[in-house]
Amino acid sequence: MNRRPMLCLVLLATVLFATGCYEKPQVVFFEPGEYKGRTDPLLALEATPEQQQRLEQRLRSVQMDR
Repeated sequence: MNRRPMLCLVLLATVLFATGCYEKPQVVFFEPGEYKGRTDPLLALEATPEQQQRLEQRLRSVQMDR
């Protein structure tokens, strides 16, 4: 008679542990060609003439030595 409560306790613990591992699937559908994420702060920086000049200098220093 001592085994039945122990078996119930083990079964209950197994069920509780198994339900703790459940993860709800998080599927997100996006429209093709349309970005819906956060805005990139570097895009605003890229529009400035100073940044364009820095990028051109970096391109010349790396690409022109080949």
